[in-house]
Formats: sequence, C-alpha cells, structure tokens
Amino acid sequence: MRDSVSPRRVVITGVGLISPLGNQVEAVWEALRDRKSGVDLLQALPSDAMSISCGAEARDFTGSISEFGPLDKQLQRAIKKGLKLMCREIEMGVAAAQLALHDSGLSSDVRDPDRTGVLYGSDYIMTLPEEFAAGIRKCQDAEGRFQFERWSELGLPEVNPLWLLKYLPNMPASHIAIYNDLRGANNSLTLREASPGAAIGEAVSTISRGIVDAMVVGATGTRINPFRTLHVVMQEVLAGGSENPAGLSRPFDKDRTGSVLGEGAGAFILEELEFAKARGAEILGEVIGFGSGTAGSTAGPQFIQTAMANALRGAMRNSDTSVGHVNAHGIGTPDGDIQEAAAIVEVLGPDTPPVVAAKSNFGNLGAGGGMVEAIASIKALSEGSLWPTLNYETPDADCPINVVSSNDVPAGDNFVSLNVSPQGQATAFRIAKFAG
Repeated sequence: MRDSVSPRRVVITGVGLISPLGNQVEAVWEALRDRKSGVDLLQALPSDAMSISCGAEARDFTGSISEFGPLDKQLQRAIKKGLKLMCREIEMGVAAAQLALHDSGLSSDVRDPDRTGVLYGSDYIMTLPEEFAAGIRKCQDAEGRFQFERWSELGLPEVNPLWLLKYLPNMPASHIAIYNDLRGANNSLTLREASPGAAIGEAVSTISRGIVDAMVVGATGTRINPFRTLHVVMQEVLAGGSENPAGLSRPFDKDRTGSVLGEGAGAFILEELEFAKARGAEILGEVIGFGSGTAGSTAGPQFIQTAMANALRGAMRNSDTSVGHVNAHGIGTPDGDIQEAAAIVEVLGPDTPPVVAAKSNFGNLGAGGGMVEAIASIKALSEGSLWPTLNYETPDADCPINVVSSNDVPAGDNFVSLNVSPQGQATAFRIAKFAG
C-alpha cells in the first residue's frame, strides 16, 4: 500500500493456523490439493438436538500446550497456566499467533517490544451453557422451574468470578501481547467474517504510518458451539443432510444448498520491509492493497454485491497490475454466491481471474476463515498453481466466474481475498509475491 504520504511497505514474514484440515500449512495445502474435506458428522455437539448434524471441526486442536508451537519453558508455563482463562476460540487464536511468531523468527532478541503490536479479529464470542448450569440448578423449585428471584443469592455465587474473561473478544490480542511482551499498538475487531481483512488493513495502516515496525495480525472463530450453532441454525441458510458430509459445501456449484459450520484461526506476522530485511527475515509476500465496504438491506436486495464490490475496488486502488487469482468468500448459499460472483464481474470484468473457494473443504470458520484461506493462497503463490474447488461439478449460469476445478491452474503472482458478513460488512485485501 504505497502512496506519496506513506511509502513504508508491509511484508509477511510468518504464518500460523488452526483448521479442520490440520494445524500445519503443509498439511492444509496437501489436503486442498488432494480434494480432502474436513466436513464430517459433528462430535462436539449433541447434533440430534439441531436441524444439522455435520460440520468441520478442528479435531487436531485439543488445547494441549504442545499445539502452540515450540516455546521456551517460561512462555510454555505462562500459556499453560493461562489456558484456564481461555475458551476454545481464544485458545485457537493464541496458538495460531504463537505458530506464526515461531515461523517468522521474530524472537524476543530481534524485536523491539515497544514497536511490536497485536491486532486480532473475532466473532462475538459466546459462552458455554455449563458455565451457568450449577447456578441454574440452585434456582430451580421442586418442579424444576427456574426462579429468577433466587439468582442473585443462590445462582450467581456458583458462577466462576473470572468467567467473563474466558469469552471477551479482546482477550486473544491481550493474551498474545502479555505472553510475548508486545507493548506496541494493540486492538481487537469484531466484524464476524469480515474481521480478517479489517485486521490486516488496520495493521498495514499502523505499520505504514510508522507507529510500529511489526504486528501479529490474526483472527479466530467458531461456528461449533451450542449457543452459536443454535443462532446460525435459526438465522442462516445451511446445507442439510448427513449421507455425504464431504459433499455438503459446494461454493458456486449449481446444486449448492447452503453453508457449513466450521472453526479455526489464522495469523500473520506483518513487518515494515526495511525492518524485515535488516534482520534477514524470509519474506512470504507483500500486502499491496486493502478495501472495505458496507451496505445494509436498506441499500436493496443486492446489498451483499454492493458491499463486496466496494471492498474489492478499494483493494484494487492505486494498482495497475492484473489479479492472479481471487480467493472468494464462497459461502455456498444460493443467493450469497450469486451476489459475490456479480461483484467480482462488476469490478474485474467478465473474463475473471481464476477463483478458488476453500470453504468447499472446511466450511465457514467464522472470523478465522479469511486468514486460513489467505494462508492457502500465499502457499499457492510460492507453489505456482492453485487447488481445485471441492464439489464444483455443475457450473451455475448465475455465477459467471472462472471457478478453479483442477490442480494445474497458475496462481499468478498476486491474489485478492474477499470476505463478507451476512449483515453486509465486506473486506478485501491483496497480497503479492515479494519482488524486492
């Protein structure tokens, strides 16, 4: 993102992720290339109580300290002690950040803690029912009916006084900063699926203005949580059936029926170019554009298209190079995919670049999705070719975009990533191979 006011360039020097396809970049990349799905029958929820029974769980992530990457003993002890104050979403977010820090080599002996910050995105994080179970039982009468007037005296004392700290959406950034002594700019954003792009855009702006030299930037989310899943089932269009879980998520395919639940987290280490070069960091890519847009339902029935087109235009601003590929939101709903395809055509023209949609492999990870998807595209830039969009079998005339369905499509030297929330908050960011 270069202009006459702020010439500082921002590069990516490390990545980390937690996903339904594994917790290592290579494992996720191989799964995408091999058309493997992370969608299966749910194990973490009583699916017989819901109208859906399948989702993409990050089963390789158990919250064990060994899954947070190589840590010195002091840091390992600190994080392990702090796990009791983290819900699963926060655990995944902290783990992805620690993996990214290790990947980047941005260790405590090469970074200035006062000029290293954290910026994290998330969904609004929902508590687990068991946090209140003991208190509710204390407030039941002989017939099992809840008596609210008993709550303050009998119920509330049964709730862990530190309960709220486990679910605050600012806690991923707080934990990461405290554990790693990162004293620079610190912020938290809760824009649901649009959170990753917003976090990247804000972090790039913070670095380019000279406020910090480096930032840990990430996002974490889950749709697999009793209350969260209930909200989704009631409010969104989901793919149903359990006979073939791997075939449920079908972005842009004519026979798509809805989105699929997922969970995960991803993180980047962003650094100012000269700072990264001075310490000899390996540069994985450069952020060259960012845009955001919002358009609620009052903007008309095509408000998702409007928001995504505006975000995409912002990411393309001040650039005269063509897009190598588009990493689409690809939510898999009948109307959502039509509006996204229309936005891509509106901004990039009818002969669109290749389009991939990793949600076909692991569903909607909520706020974490855009980060994990972007890490896959960064890997594609280095490998030279893209992965196929799983379950894309029957093209839809209402989605006239160039959806990738094989392993031999070139990735190009840059990509743009798109994400949008159901409420019409959209973000797009553009990443290129580092050209020196």
